Amino acid sequence: MYRLILGAAIAATTTSAFAADAPVVLDQELTQPHISGYVEAYLGGLYLSASGGHSTSTVAGGAGRVNFPIDSRWNIQADAIIDSLWIDDQNLYGYGGAVHGYWRDPTAYALGGFASITGYGGDSLGFPDVYSFSVGPEAQVYVGNATLYGQVYYGQLRASGSSEHADNWGGRSVVRYFALDNLRFDGELGFTRLSLGGEHLDTVTAALQAMYRFSDTPLSVFGRYQLDHVSIAGENVNIHKYVIGLRASFGSDTLLDEDRNGATMDTYRTNFVTPFL
Repeated sequence: MYRLILGAAIAATTTSAFAADAPVVLDQELTQPHISGYVEAYLGGLYLSASGGHSTSTVAGGAGRVNFPIDSRWNIQADAIIDSLWIDDQNLYGYGGAVHGYWRDPTAYALGGFASITGYGGDSLGFPDVYSFSVGPEAQVYVGNATLYGQVYYGQLRASGSSEHADNWGGRSVVRYFALDNLRFDGELGFTRLSLGGEHLDTVTAALQAMYRFSDTPLSVFGRYQLDHVSIAGENVNIHKYVIGLRASFGSDTLLDEDRNGATMDTYRTNFVTPFL
């Protein structure tokens, strides 16, 4: 139906919630290093619109992230993700993970790099196993009760058994604002370009997120709206995704503590896979 888009899968964090909580603590103490992280799952819908019509699908997925402090400043974080959708009686999915290595002062900033790999599959796709990988630097700056997060990356999209590949590069910026220690709002902007044989598929991403963690518990509720505007050869496709979900954290007391002392890094999770290979 949509030859430009073979699939959509991948979205992640955040939902609006309203409740009283303790005020945000702006001066973060350097906590004793310890392992921390979270697992989360989401469910939602996707709406795809193009000049030829539109389509809807159900989406679901999840992620798990664990931060391993090497000492009081150096950290290694490991991620695992899975995202799936059902469209036109087909199931399409992405799965993979990432590793981050970074130096962090929880009162000022974090600086490091990451590498990720993602595989794609589904019903009756008609081509070999497809996977992508990316590498790049990332940094966070902590300004009071806000976190400024940026990444740039380069990678490739490949098919098993093929010598051809598509180059992929991009960047993203995220602002996290903690209205309360356990109430977090996010805004995200990103751009990525996938190139093969002189053709370019450009994606501009915009997302809004919110998350609330229940006081004195490890549980958070979240929701996210993400828009991917995809352009190729003069054609444009808009992919809207809405999700809600649940997160269970360990090794942290609040969302702000998790952001400054725990598993704070993540990676770009696009909504689509393309049939270039």
